[in-house]
Amino acid sequence: MNVIEATRLAMESIWANRLRSFLTLLGVIIGIASIVSTYAVIEGLNKYVEEKLSNLGSGVFTVQRFGIITNRQQFLDAIRRNRPLRREDAHAVRDRCASAASVAWQVRSTADLKRGANELLSVEVSGITPGILEIEPYEVADGRILMPFEDQRGVPVAFIGNDVAERLFPGVDPIGKQLRIKGTPVKIVGLAAKKGSFLGFSQDNFVKIPYSVHRRLYGTTRSLRISVQATNSSLMDDTIDEVRAVLRARHHLRPGEEDDFDILTSAGINDLWKGMTKTIFAIAIFVVGISLVVGGVVIMNIMLVSVIERTREIGVRKAVGARQRDIVQQFLIESILLSCIGGAIGIAIAFGAAALLNEYTPLPAQFPSWAPWAAFLVCTSIGVFFGIHPAKRAAKLDPIEALRTE
Repeated sequence: MNVIEATRLAMESIWANRLRSFLTLLGVIIGIASIVSTYAVIEGLNKYVEEKLSNLGSGVFTVQRFGIITNRQQFLDAIRRNRPLRREDAHAVRDRCASAASVAWQVRSTADLKRGANELLSVEVSGITPGILEIEPYEVADGRILMPFEDQRGVPVAFIGNDVAERLFPGVDPIGKQLRIKGTPVKIVGLAAKKGSFLGFSQDNFVKIPYSVHRRLYGTTRSLRISVQATNSSLMDDTIDEVRAVLRARHHLRPGEEDDFDILTSAGINDLWKGMTKTIFAIAIFVVGISLVVGGVVIMNIMLVSVIERTREIGVRKAVGARQRDIVQQFLIESILLSCIGGAIGIAIAFGAAALLNEYTPLPAQFPSWAPWAAFLVCTSIGVFFGIHPAKRAAKLDPIEALRTE
């Protein structure tokens, strides 16, 4: 019997028992759909984070008191070790780092803002040196960014996000209007273009004021975040080393002592995030792999039932000259077809899920191009592994005994 004939017979058998075949494939369908969907979501998250979170300019990194902390012990160690960064630290970096093209800094606080009957809670109020708006680029929707002389003279002006404009100035052009921050009137000179949300948190709920004004309103106890732009992105590592040397000297750290500050780059944030998502995907594969194993066991059991049901057919085929390998081939092909049909349905479900996510959520889920081929290989392996035992059992049936079966 050739492969084409065996495939035709396998398809006829599967079609004759459509409902049973579908129920048999549920484990494989769920497993393949889950793995591919999980990968599509993770790739979408990686792209989402790269676009939304790591929005520093080219060759830019930040120096801050606390970096990325992933557990409680790291937090306690950082609290004990890391000291707040002060304006003098920022001045030292600006004055002593020759490879730094631009140095700016900011400090963050929060405030509840109110204008008439309109109120907006927990607004991020950042005191900045104007270079921040160029190093970490913000698109200007209306008005302008803050100017250096406004920071030098302590002029009470503000550059606001879209949420502040919509909630406090509905239907009104906010440029030239005033906000009150801690009782101090601040004139709005610029409106940022809308950025949207990140993991459910708005990126437009902010007010940026000159650093000197922030110091006057909130004091000087908060740690700065210093942003540095290298003269050339290819020299960023050299600039990082230069900044680290300047700050370690200022903080009187001995050789061998850990830095009492952290340096973050876009690449570092993305690498950490991708490392986390790889771990999540590995765990997901392990969990979903159980579904595939269960699906394979169900396929094996159904094939064993099929062998019993078709015992007389097997006896007739052997009586007219079918060899053991012909019987093995027939049942193996049927097992592989069952598994691959389940994989195809799983791929279709995953593709549909990715399309729905792209259409109705901000998450750019990316359906992997390798998914159909990988699913085919996995399902073929499942079909062979779990189909070989029923196939061999069918092939070893005695033709005389098989023909006697009713």
